[in-house]
Amino acid sequence: MGSLFSSPSATEAENPDVKAGNPDVKARSSDHVKAFDSAESWQSYWKEIKDSPKPVVIFFTASWCGPCKFITPLFHEMAAKYPNADYVKIDVEELSGVAEGYEVGAMPTFVAWKEGKEVERFVGANKVELEKKIKQLSQS
Repeated sequence: MGSLFSSPSATEAENPDVKAGNPDVKARSSDHVKAFDSAESWQSYWKEIKDSPKPVVIFFTASWCGPCKFITPLFHEMAAKYPNADYVKIDVEELSGVAEGYEVGAMPTFVAWKEGKEVERFVGANKVELEKKIKQLSQS
């Protein structure tokens, strides 16, 4: 472990997965953060990127989690500010098996992977620490 309709909307215009009509990716409030509807779509995505040299920051969240709601805007900001990483949001209620597979026991949890290895894990809604870790990760 380390020391992450009828006319096109802005999201559809800027997110190639949405623009291409990829049914596996659910666009939410940011075109820099991917979210998934099913474990199968997540697994498909994960197989493609897990060994990539580009870091992947996974944000495990839940709709009822107050600290998650607090940190979500910053996570989206960081995804836009530090594009040298991929950013994923996993709702633990929708994809509980995925969260269990990553041994997520509290929310919010951020797990960063690079080249097939977990390189960082951060639990909590500390904005300063989250930005520091994402900045370091995106520069590695």
